[in-house]
Amino acid sequence: MSLPEPAVRTLPARARPLPTRWLILAVLCLAQVTVVLDNTVLTVAVPVLTAELGASTADVQWTINAYALVQSGLLLTAGSAVDRYGRRRLLLAGLVLFGAGSVAAALAQSTGQLIAARAGMGIGGALLVTATLAVAMQVFDAAERPRAIGIWAAASALGFAAGPPVGGLILAHFPWEAIFLVNVPIVAVCLVAAGVLVPESRDPAGGRLDLGGVVLSTAGLTGVVYAIIAGPDRGWGSAPVLGTAAGGVLLLAAFVWWERRVAHPMLDMGFFRDRRFVGAVSGVVLITFGATGALFLLTQHLQFVRGYPAWDAGLRMVPFALSIVVLNLAGIAARLIHRLGTAGAIAVGMTLLSGGLLFVTHAPGDGYGVLLAGLLTMGTGCALANPAIVEAVMSAIPPQKAGAGAGVDGTMTEVGSSLGVAVLGAVLNARFAALLPAALAGAGSFPAALAAARTDADRAQVADAFRVASESGQTVGAVAVLTGGLLAAWLLRRAQRSGGGVARERLPQRA
Repeated sequence: MSLPEPAVRTLPARARPLPTRWLILAVLCLAQVTVVLDNTVLTVAVPVLTAELGASTADVQWTINAYALVQSGLLLTAGSAVDRYGRRRLLLAGLVLFGAGSVAAALAQSTGQLIAARAGMGIGGALLVTATLAVAMQVFDAAERPRAIGIWAAASALGFAAGPPVGGLILAHFPWEAIFLVNVPIVAVCLVAAGVLVPESRDPAGGRLDLGGVVLSTAGLTGVVYAIIAGPDRGWGSAPVLGTAAGGVLLLAAFVWWERRVAHPMLDMGFFRDRRFVGAVSGVVLITFGATGALFLLTQHLQFVRGYPAWDAGLRMVPFALSIVVLNLAGIAARLIHRLGTAGAIAVGMTLLSGGLLFVTHAPGDGYGVLLAGLLTMGTGCALANPAIVEAVMSAIPPQKAGAGAGVDGTMTEVGSSLGVAVLGAVLNARFAALLPAALAGAGSFPAALAAARTDADRAQVADAFRVASESGQTVGAVAVLTGGLLAAWLLRRAQRSGGGVARERLPQRA
């Protein structure tokens, strides 16, 4: 379809704020919610896909993981592309690819077709994650940018938490194909609105496409993330996992070598001489490692310890996301971040998240009141820490490199999240295996052990083993959240005191 060009083609230096900037942010957030939601929405569709498509366990895993794997591998490339070729243009391209992938997924007749369609959606998702944040950085000035980033980050949290209940609600009334078809009208609305409202902007010194960087970064990141995803199932010491991980690391090392020598790099390695940037990027990995892994364990706890169905467990997690959204929409989080400072907000936020998780895990009683109090505490912590860490990354990069900054932030988020789920999931599984009765040794999961139990006493012992393992894993997750948050805050505060700012000095700001 042909979309009208926006009235404003570029954003000149010191331009007055766009009167439509908050409408633009609403469109960006709607697209971001949809993209993030597709990371978790399929978790409740596993039984249906297994029955109707004859999917094996491996098929289901790759149906879910193909989207995240492709998106992770392309985020750096997508970030560079939106700066070079136009943020509005590639925002629209991402919407088209995501919508087309959704239609293809709904029409899939086999798991192979569904996996391919999900991979196509991942390409669109990589463009959207980077373009939405990069556009927000352009249409808001420095005074309003923290609140805008907070709302964008809240949209991500809402999408993550809304996946299971939205998927469950759809499957309660419609066939599984509707999970993907529901994306189509949302994409259509975003296409029209973005085409009319969003002004074009690009890096005036973008240069030629860095093909070597594209190939090396995509292959390297895909290899590393694949190894992280496959490690828990195939074994961390298995040849495919070790080989893929080693190959990915070598390719990323070659990427760094290449970027330091090419005339127009897709990622300026000079950014990493800015201590503030290094602290912020390290913080993204540390925080998402602990937070995503801990939340993954919490959903397991709700289903297998408290006995909630998957969609019901997701529904009970909604207050966590809603508290993040409310605190950011009301501007409360932005005011607290301004008062505490970036490092202070990260430290306080991650302390609250860690404390809320420990409260949910160890507080006496299993009523919903205990869970609700813990979720609201956790949501308050994320409402402070998430926007602060995104702002820390983006403020360390010149505005004309906003796409590259969004690519780095998205990549580190995906790597940290994948590591968190894999490592903390491995902690849970190892503890669970150690606590199982000898007769059930070797059962690979809680459902498998429960199915193999022959007596009520065995089933009770399996349930108790998983409860203890879940509590152990969540405790480790809470400690990881607290450690990561405090370390990230310390790195940022140290960078601020040393006055690190190499990236900004090398690349003076342009509008």
